[in-house]
Amino acid sequence: MAADGDPAAGAGPDVEAHALLRASSSSDEDPEQCAFEPAEKIVVSIATDPDADEEDLFSATGRAPPFSWRKLWLFTGPGFLMSIAFLDPGNLEGDLQAGATAGDTLLWLLLWATAMGLLIQLLAARLGVATGKNLAELCRDEYPDWVRRALWLMAEVSMVSADIQEVIGSAIAIKILSRGFLPIWAGVVITALDCFIFLSIENYGVRKLEALFAVMIAIMAWSFAWMFIETKPSGKDLIVGLLVPKLSSRTLRQAVGIVGCVITPHNVFLHSALVQSRKVDQNKEYQVREALRYYSIESTMALVVPFMINLFVTTVFAKGFYGTEEARTIGLENAGQYLQEKFGGDYFPILSIWGVGLLAAGTSSTITGTYAGQFIMDGFLNWRLKKWMRAMITRSFAIVPTIVVALYFNASESALDVLNEWLNVLQSVQIPFSLIPLITLVSKEQVMGVFKIGLTTQIVTWTVASLPILINGYLLLDFFSSEIRGAVSGSFLCVAVVAYAAFLLYLILRCTDLPNHVFTPVNNKDASFK
Repeated sequence: MAADGDPAAGAGPDVEAHALLRASSSSDEDPEQCAFEPAEKIVVSIATDPDADEEDLFSATGRAPPFSWRKLWLFTGPGFLMSIAFLDPGNLEGDLQAGATAGDTLLWLLLWATAMGLLIQLLAARLGVATGKNLAELCRDEYPDWVRRALWLMAEVSMVSADIQEVIGSAIAIKILSRGFLPIWAGVVITALDCFIFLSIENYGVRKLEALFAVMIAIMAWSFAWMFIETKPSGKDLIVGLLVPKLSSRTLRQAVGIVGCVITPHNVFLHSALVQSRKVDQNKEYQVREALRYYSIESTMALVVPFMINLFVTTVFAKGFYGTEEARTIGLENAGQYLQEKFGGDYFPILSIWGVGLLAAGTSSTITGTYAGQFIMDGFLNWRLKKWMRAMITRSFAIVPTIVVALYFNASESALDVLNEWLNVLQSVQIPFSLIPLITLVSKEQVMGVFKIGLTTQIVTWTVASLPILINGYLLLDFFSSEIRGAVSGSFLCVAVVAYAAFLLYLILRCTDLPNHVFTPVNNKDASFK
């Protein structure tokens, strides 16, 4: 997404001075944490000609250099780490339930929901590249201290609730692959060790970590593609499901779940930090434009793979369970057994294939959760800790409550379903606390300079962002209306809703020019009467 308007004309003297001040402060302030140390960043410049005239031309005009496949390869990586959030066990459970309940009729929504998620992630990348800071760091700079702490708390709650689902998904996969020998709580303990895997690989450089996730995604693609090929879903139903929008009251809840899964709050913080792993000089406009071009291409390619995997899972369960009695009770834990009974055989170990794919999804998403937690903690709190200590603290935030939850809810599948509902509610509540700061900051000229998004892009982005917020609001209303009973609890809920809405309104007004547009005419009118 290119900046709207002429770059040279879009930056006034105040904005240029502000940009220079930000650049100097980021280099001079020693206490500030940064997402990646200079030595850790990957050099993406390619020396082709010792003569500097070409670089001087790009610097003078602000134009990006010509496209290079080699540079695209060097920029490839952050988008694939970001794409893991579209493949976590929560998403896979939403896919299988959508397929079993609605068949192929919601595939069109899966396509458009992925496109919505791509737009949000492109904005996160734009923010990180143009400013040299991630979303958490910018929230620390732009908001008062009490707001910063509130946003940090919301981000941590979102990350922990997502991580509980991811860890339990991995534990279920371990239980499947061990043929029930290892219970859920033992799988949780084993999954906790991914923190040490993450630490050991990260020490060898960010490219090694990106390679690990590429392998994980390849395992998932292989597993679910094999299931898709062997079960032979209807090609006609698949194409019709992608091209013809259909929605009914019976499938509304599954539709809401598909849209709600595309926005993972901690993933927005993660992507805005990951793009800083490449060495880009924010003071050189052509380098920023070049990075934005390659990251846009890379992120789009990266999300094609999760879309195909989600499509495979949805169509497999649509083929096997749409219109059956099992569709009402199917979930992550019993899905593998249902698949084995329906499609399994001596030469097609579908239960093991499902377990391998689920384990790859859970393991990779928990590691990215640890990664995101470090950026969130460092950005909001500016803690100067060693990497192993930051990772251990972040991992403990999620693993300790997960072990408690696993021990408590290990007795029955229905208990895990209740837990999953409450975790979805927690994540739904947190969505605006990442989307609103992201959109308001990326629209602010004092933050983005010439790379702020234009009015048309702002309208489209606010429209796209409001959709999951409204949909999750509907889910919350439906959930609490069935769970809350009594006048006292109802009154407490009303107060909480009012406080929640007031805080969201504050976040919108705090970093936008709307108050100035509203109050400036009033002040001028008052001055005319004096």
